[in-house]
Amino acid sequence: MSHIRMNLQLFSGEKSEQATPKKKQEARKKGQVVQSKEITSAITLLFSLLSLKYLGKYIVSNFYECFLFFKDNFFNTEFDNTLIGYKLLMYIFYFALKIGFVVVIITAVISIIISKAQVGNLFTTENLKFKFDKLNPIEGLKRMFSIKALFEFTKSSFKILILTVIAYSYMKKNIVYILKSINLNKFQISYNLVDLALSLGIKLSLYLLLLSIFDYLYQVYEHNKNLKMSKQEIKEEYKQSEGDPQIKSKIKEKQRQAAMRRMMQDVPKADVIITNPTHFAVAIRYDETQSDAPYVVAKGKNMVALKIKEKARENDVPIIENKPLARQLYSTVNIGDIIPHELYEAIAEILAYVYSLKNVTR
Repeated sequence: MSHIRMNLQLFSGEKSEQATPKKKQEARKKGQVVQSKEITSAITLLFSLLSLKYLGKYIVSNFYECFLFFKDNFFNTEFDNTLIGYKLLMYIFYFALKIGFVVVIITAVISIIISKAQVGNLFTTENLKFKFDKLNPIEGLKRMFSIKALFEFTKSSFKILILTVIAYSYMKKNIVYILKSINLNKFQISYNLVDLALSLGIKLSLYLLLLSIFDYLYQVYEHNKNLKMSKQEIKEEYKQSEGDPQIKSKIKEKQRQAAMRRMMQDVPKADVIITNPTHFAVAIRYDETQSDAPYVVAKGKNMVALKIKEKARENDVPIIENKPLARQLYSTVNIGDIIPHELYEAIAEILAYVYSLKNVTR
């Protein structure tokens, strides 16, 4: 009993193949790109805390300057006209901008850099389009209790557990430092506690960044998995981009037939047909108004050669047999090209003979 092997993937539609560049490009246009919001949040938080830690003196000094200004002006000013109120409002805006400008700018720039590093230059309105299926409560429940939702819940719980353990360990390690700060004045206590909180925040954000790297790798895996294609999809895409092979074959056949008709129409214009009796035929024409040298107007092999000779006989075009010359012309000169220099003498002798037969002087 004989067995026939069949690729069942072509029928099952199993998505086992990596996405093609075209599929990835189409997905990108729709906004389907690899992007981990967690890695963006972790890096933004880290740089924000670093800015607060190392720009602390600048921020505190500006807060103190703002406090002194309002202590000297706000409480001792009579608001008898709107101009004074407007000036105080502008001072409030000035100090707020001065204090928060540096941190906000740093945070914004870092956030933009991280987003661009992940997705590059991408602008799409596809995700802004309203989709009715998002209002479907059944679909919403499916998303809430899906495997992906369970994975996200487990990941978040694990992250909270890890950060809680790290925070507890850090506070336990610095409990003596905190207790010693009780004997300091209120400004020193505040400074120490703020510095401790910022150091803890930076440490936690570093661990968040480490965890977010694993999240990014998972997002890459999930993205590539969602874009996978079946063998049939790849085949269909190839047909759409490159064209159906059968259609392409028919088009090429049509083109060959059109080229053959044009070539056969030029055979009667030839001065001579040089042949290798049964295999090759090359039609030569010399027209001083068209070219400085003889050129090939038609050529063919086997059946095409027979058709050229038949067309030549119908139009009284001389046929000269020269086996080596016919073979060399067929293999080295394209239709419409002039003959090479090394063949001038041989072609000139044949043309002279043809013209003598026709009693034509050129």
